[in-house]
Formats: sequence, structure tokens, C-alpha cells
Amino acid sequence: MQLLQGEEINDLLRSCEHSAYHLEVLDTYETPEEAEPFGKFLAGEPDDYAWGTDWWNLIREVTSTGREVRRARVVTEPHTDYTRWGLVVSEQNIAVGEEIRYLPRHLIDPSDLTTDDFWLLDNRALAFTVFEPSGRYVGWGISHDPVIVEHARAVWSRVWDKAVPHAEYVKA
Repeated sequence: MQLLQGEEINDLLRSCEHSAYHLEVLDTYETPEEAEPFGKFLAGEPDDYAWGTDWWNLIREVTSTGREVRRARVVTEPHTDYTRWGLVVSEQNIAVGEEIRYLPRHLIDPSDLTTDDFWLLDNRALAFTVFEPSGRYVGWGISHDPVIVEHARAVWSRVWDKAVPHAEYVKA
């Protein structure tokens, strides 16, 4: 498995021909990069979202050419503070063309999931999101193994088909 970081990840997303699907299965992420904006959210302070500009510009670049970027989040209810923050921040992702859905964890058998977050790219490559034990984001571990990719595709399909679009989920 190859580890990609920084611009290598951006280039991989840019190289997708049709789709980039992101599955998130954790209720809380403690990445240092998000500590300040998450802290502002908890304190009820406004956020200018400048911290995510590079990412959102990349997603806008990808989606503006007709390629799909989708994110499915499996979440525990009641929500953690991080999930509540994610529901707010998701508006930025949606504004640049990403489609986001939520699946309450109690509506899927744990054996139908993976324990790791991943990106499924054009149904041909799988990129596991890699974190250090401290929570610091490290990069993506890439696999082209057809068995692993097919398993991830099946997991993705099960989750996406059951998940609720962001706007509907927020209303409920």
C-alpha cells in the first residue's frame, strides 16, 4: 500500500474520471488542523471558514467538470459535538458541489461497514484515510487490489442507499 500526502492527494482527486466517494465511520476526529474552528463552534463564535478554502477550492474544481464527489457519514445518535459541527461545516462542502448523506449508526449492521474511513475513486482504487494515534491526519493509503476495492464498493453502496441527504437529515 502506498501512502500519499499533500499535493499527491489533490492530484489523485483531480485525476478521477467519474467519481470520488468518501465514507466516514467515526463520530469524532481530533485532528489538530480542526482544533481552532471546532473550538470556535463549541464556544458559539463565528467562523469565516478560511481554514478550509484550499480543500473547498479543490472540490469545486473537481465537481465543476461534472465528476461526482459524495460523502456518506455513519453517525451515532444522539450526536457528538463533532457531528453537530460537521452538520454545520457540511454547508461549505455542499456549496462547492459535494453531495453528503447521513446514516444513523443504529440503522445498519456493524458487519456491513468497515472500521476505517475511505475514499473510493472511480470504483478502481481505494484510499484509506490514515491517522496517527494522536489523531493527526497523515494522508491516504492507496490500494488497487480488486478484492479490497470490490469490498469497499459494496460497503459504500449499502451505506449510500440507506443514507439520508443532508437537507432532509438536518430537518429531521
